[in-house]
Amino acid sequence: MTYTFGGPAGIAIAALVLILGRFATSRVPFLAQYSIPQAVSGGLVAALLFLLLHTLGIEVRFERPDQPYLMLAFFASVGLGADVRVVARGGKALLLYFACVAAVLVLQNVVGAAVAFATGQNPLLGLVAGSVAMSGGHGTAAAWGARFEADYAMAGATGIGLAAATFGLVAGGLLGGPVGRRLVDRLRAQGKPLGESHHEGPHDGASASGPLTADRVVVTLFLVSVAIALGLLIAEWTRNPSFTLPSFVWVLLVGVVLRNVLSAASIHEIDAEALDFVSAVSLSLYLAVALMTLRLWELAGLALPMLVILAAQIALMYVFANFVTFRVMGRDYDAALLSAAQCGFGLGATPTAMANMEALARRFGYSVRAFIIAPIIGAFLIDLCNALVISGFAQVLGR
Repeated sequence: MTYTFGGPAGIAIAALVLILGRFATSRVPFLAQYSIPQAVSGGLVAALLFLLLHTLGIEVRFERPDQPYLMLAFFASVGLGADVRVVARGGKALLLYFACVAAVLVLQNVVGAAVAFATGQNPLLGLVAGSVAMSGGHGTAAAWGARFEADYAMAGATGIGLAAATFGLVAGGLLGGPVGRRLVDRLRAQGKPLGESHHEGPHDGASASGPLTADRVVVTLFLVSVAIALGLLIAEWTRNPSFTLPSFVWVLLVGVVLRNVLSAASIHEIDAEALDFVSAVSLSLYLAVALMTLRLWELAGLALPMLVILAAQIALMYVFANFVTFRVMGRDYDAALLSAAQCGFGLGATPTAMANMEALARRFGYSVRAFIIAPIIGAFLIDLCNALVISGFAQVLGR
């Protein structure tokens, strides 16, 4: 027996998942202690429920569960919040963090290929379960998986990549909170300062006074929608079989251009509070949709070598975030948040990285530098760098 839910019903269930996550976080000390995002806790409960129904012969499906608009709305919001004057503040820290991210991309593929080779599997399996799925996420896994099937006759590469990306999405949300909390506790024990008590935001947009009204939100939604529409159009125009660039990168870039052109021309200053509202809603719903549609029985069917590779990727991310990224970025509160963020987009997706940082920031204070650097790296530069890294490894391993 199969039950299929359309778009509105799916969003309603996603909202219910968020409510469930908030309830679970308030009742389970572990979730609150380790700053597990509410979308992750609620989504996992929903996924387990659907697994139980599956064992009873009841299938729950969602129409187009991979619909990207919630994710695109989040990245459009990130782009609209990227004032070039603020981006310039990243400076040396931005370059250092990018170096850490690039190093992980390479190491993920080295570890994945090594484990695949050691277990007698096609080394390309390690690449699919490496930076393709881990740092690339579902979009990159789908795009490169199809290419591996066509160019390297790797059967099932798309399905393997999507399963690995799903595994990584959960792992990134579960790992980031504990890693960040461990580092913050170390800083507190050393008497070092933590975050700011108020949210300044990673932009210099004019903050509108008064309550958040429908008019303010509607203007922001208009700008977000324009960024999505133009970004998708450009992505279609620039589609090239020799180079895969995710659509959300174009959406983010359009948002950056739109925000700065409007500001430079004195036409409109971004409403920071309304933008934060739209960003938070789209981020939370995107994660809830992604997690509640987990098909855990498919993950359980992964071969042992695949599970070993994924376990090795988690270990790699934990060690690197704790002992490399944290030290390179200065061993301070900013570094702790950036380490937690790297667990998010290093294993799953940038929205998970932002959720990890926001969960910590709500408890320990805001960090302007961390919230500037992570979106720039995680939502933009990482995908450009990953495309080059994947291409290089594919040419070597595919021989």
